Formats: sequence, C-alpha cells, structure tokens
Amino acid sequence: MILCCGEALIDMIPEKTASGQMAFVPHPGGAVFNTAIALGRLGVKTGMLTGLSTDLFGVQLEEALAASNVDAGPSVRSDLPTTLAFVQLNEGQATYTFYDENSAGRMLDPSDIPALDPAVEALFFGGISLAVEPCADAYADLLVGQSDQKVVMIDPNIRPGFIRDDVRYRRRLDRMLRSADIVKVSDEDLDWILPGSQSLGEKAQAILNLGASVVLVTQGTKGAVGFTASGLEVSAPGLPVKVVDTVGAGDTFNAGVLAILQESGALQRDTIASVSEDTLMKALALGTQAAAITVSRAGANPPRRDELSA
Repeated sequence: MILCCGEALIDMIPEKTASGQMAFVPHPGGAVFNTAIALGRLGVKTGMLTGLSTDLFGVQLEEALAASNVDAGPSVRSDLPTTLAFVQLNEGQATYTFYDENSAGRMLDPSDIPALDPAVEALFFGGISLAVEPCADAYADLLVGQSDQKVVMIDPNIRPGFIRDDVRYRRRLDRMLRSADIVKVSDEDLDWILPGSQSLGEKAQAILNLGASVVLVTQGTKGAVGFTASGLEVSAPGLPVKVVDTVGAGDTFNAGVLAILQESGALQRDTIASVSEDTLMKALALGTQAAAITVSRAGANPPRRDELSA
C-alpha cells in the first residue's frame, strides 16, 4: 500500500448556474487527497492519512475516497470543520483562498498519528498540510521517523501566500527534504526553495545533495525532468491538450510516477537509489499523460488506468 499523508479539503469551484449567475460548487480536493484519488484510479492499493471531519463535507470526502478505492481507515476523525479552498480561475490557472482555522485537517496533532499498517510500503507527503501547525509537525515527524524503513516521497506544492512564518516553514521543509527519497517540485517551487540564478539542473542537484535519490521537476506545458543521485537525467515532453483548468495536475503527475515505480519494483528502500533510466522515463511519461487528461477536465478529476495508453 502507498499511504498518502496530508490534506483533504473541499475546493469551492466557480460554476455558472442555470440563471446565469456564478456560484461556488463544492468538489472534494486537496493536493494529497488528489494524489490518493489518482493512485486509486490507477489501480494502486492506496490509503489516506489525514484529519477528517464528521461534517457534511467530511462525509463527501470519505465517499469520494471510497469511490476511487482509497482506504480512509488510517485517517483521524473529529467534529471540527472541513477546510474550504475557494478557487479563482484566470485562463485556466487556479489561485486559492483558504479557510483553514481550527479545521479537522489542520488540528491533527503528532500524538494523533496511528501506528502504520504493515502493508504500507511507501508514504507520500505534500501540500498545504506542510505549512500549518500542528499538522505540519505531525507529518514531518512521521516522514522523518519512517524514512529509514520505507520509501518516502514529498511534493511541497508551495503556496507562498499560505505560509505565515517563512523561517519556520523553511526549517521544517529542509528537515523533510533531507529525509525524503523522492522529491517532486514544480519549477516555481524550486525557485522559491533555492532563489538565485542557478540553472534548473544545478538547483535539482542541490536537492539531491541533501540526500534524495530522485528529484522530479515539472515545468507546466514543457513537461517534466527527472534527476537521480546516480547521475541520470531524463525528460518527458508536455502533451498538447486544451486546458480547462490546472486544478490537480501536479497531484495526478505524482500518482502516475508512483504507480510506475511500484509496478517496476523500484519503490523499495533497497532499489529506489538504483532506479533505471527506462523505469524513470516510463514514470515521467505516465505522470505527464495522466496530468494532461486532468487539465482537460474541470476540477481535479484524475483518469482511470483504462483511459491511458501507457
């Protein structure tokens, strides 16, 4: 099982009503939630560890997880409210306004984290859950604590406007990056983590130097590039597609990568450092193809495996 650890929330997406007015429609979402859904749809045995509310939105999230064969059993339930993210779209590009104070997801405490099922072989972390406390500390402790036993992947999916204490966030992120096996960042994330005039390859190498085995960099329509500590550099071009919106694109990419790594046997502590060029290329290809389908649809709606040619 791959265990996805992080936020599950409701994306309030603007849609036109029958009367012609704009209204916000609730859609299950959150970066880590989206990756879990995408993995489940790709046929990967997947679990979700998050703080889930028992309110009507929490029920909607649980139903969505079940519909994509994701096990919500590891999650922690409470009667605190569900996080809401109001989405604004500008030519398909999404920006977010979050309502997260005292939410079920945010208030997840390190002491709430359950013992992991022995079936968990890899863990995925990311999103806004790494920026707000106490849940950020809970996920950081879990990642570091499991890093010598299981493969861990992190996609910080950095939203600068959501970070209240830059120094504290950078310190926590650095701790997690140093313990991760796979780091996925967008080119914008990479520039935020390592501001300056270095090339993309030089910045990726700096992340590898922290201890990662694989660094993946997505570049929007340009596709994605993968770097390994063993010296490989592979790329996959972006696919031409009519973009409806970009919600969930990177999250779906992560799922495609993880699916191939698991199928190839590379998602193990003793194999991830020696991932082959062919496997990494296939992982990038499936990730970009799955993401292209997601951006062609409204909201985060990842494809199922039978929709993909790879």
